[in-house]
Amino acid sequence: MAIFGSLSTVRSQTAAQAWLRPAFAYLDGLFRPGSAAWQNLKSLAIGENFRRELAEGNFALEQVYLTKPRSHGVFETHRKYADVQVIFEGEELMEVAPRDSLTVRDPYNPDRDAVFYQDAAHGSVLRLRAGEAAIYLPEDAHMGGLQAAGPQLVRKAVIKVPVPGD
Repeated sequence: MAIFGSLSTVRSQTAAQAWLRPAFAYLDGLFRPGSAAWQNLKSLAIGENFRRELAEGNFALEQVYLTKPRSHGVFETHRKYADVQVIFEGEELMEVAPRDSLTVRDPYNPDRDAVFYQDAAHGSVLRLRAGEAAIYLPEDAHMGGLQAAGPQLVRKAVIKVPVPGD
């Protein structure tokens, strides 16, 4: 199941996973005031996204948006990439459920590396705040960007990390 918590806790829990190191190297820069990633994410307007290429086939999606009602969310999984989702500013709810407990709505799209699922009420709810992270593996269906108490501005990075063996 997903790994989540403070960025330092998630990093320590996954320290033996060499395939995640490029993601954490990027995050070291993102949280360093004045770095290129920090400046870029701070400068993005609501609704803007920026794709940043990283080492070893990793890339980061720097995003700024307003959180949405749960009724606008959708569960998704990926096959080629794990998601390392990190809140830079703001707060959002994320739901997570075992992939095998859901019914496919939209089959796998290799261009988006995504499968989308019909809604289900049995997901676990995570509340992530600035400086907190969640790692979703291919078996972890997740629904992010959900509002906790009304719409809120979120600045976030989603690092796409190739799954080992693929």
